[in-house]
Amino acid sequence: MTSFVRFERHQRIMTLASAVATFLTQRDLSLSSRRVYSNSLRGLQDGLGADVPLATLDEPRTAEWLGDWFRKRYEHSAPATRVLQLAILRSACVFGRTHACITTDPNAGLEPPVVPLDRTRAVTCERMAALWRRDDVALRERVFWRSMLPRLLAGRSRGPVFLADRRPTRAVPSVDRCPVTGRARLSYRRVAELFSQANPDLTLHQLRHSALTRAGEDGTNTPILLARSRHASVRSLEHHARPGPEAVALYVAEHDPARRRRRRDVAATTYRVVSVPNCVQPTSTEPDAQRPKACDVIHPGSA
Repeated sequence: MTSFVRFERHQRIMTLASAVATFLTQRDLSLSSRRVYSNSLRGLQDGLGADVPLATLDEPRTAEWLGDWFRKRYEHSAPATRVLQLAILRSACVFGRTHACITTDPNAGLEPPVVPLDRTRAVTCERMAALWRRDDVALRERVFWRSMLPRLLAGRSRGPVFLADRRPTRAVPSVDRCPVTGRARLSYRRVAELFSQANPDLTLHQLRHSALTRAGEDGTNTPILLARSRHASVRSLEHHARPGPEAVALYVAEHDPARRRRRRDVAATTYRVVSVPNCVQPTSTEPDAQRPKACDVIHPGSA
């Protein structure tokens, strides 16, 4: 007699690593955002363990550990960075609850820090023009501050534009290495250091802020500003494209009612040549009190 044995079907246990991989795959992220999300969640895997079941996050001791881990990891980070990292962590946990992988919110004990208002001031046009003319600063730095590419490239047609002073001491990706000189791409951190050395009272962030401010003052529309600055939202862009005092003063002067009235008066005034050579006299379109007498002569340029 043949007998059948029924095997119970076990549900596959999702680990933290597989949950993170699924989360990154299903989220519609840009390449840069995917890299930031991946680095953030990789730190969580290293701390908690990549192979632990995702349901471990429902345990009270794990939520307590998560709060301590987050505070220690980002203790010395800027408030904006902590807000971003907490948003990534919360997004991943919402994804887990939506797919019934966890039932609680392990981030409930974490509160986002208060981000101070960015009060970065744009550099004045005169100061920026003085930066481009400085002979005591290397050409590479001035090129980074303002485009002067033909002299910097020196015949190179491949590789990074901005190069470090010496060849790298460790292996770097081929896309970050010049095939002609063998030098690596100049890092943003190094550029910021060089800029601060040459301009102790300014920062490279302030220079970038000024470029966006000037572009906004010149009438560049918001989509172009977003693409140029690589901001994801208008809210993150608005504190960069804040008009400076020069632009505000010019706007007020251009829209001054008294100035517009003077312009209309000048436009309404017509001139005719009288018998005196090289002289003009207003017609009767001006008020009687302002109209010259018959013996008055208005010379060109004195009106």
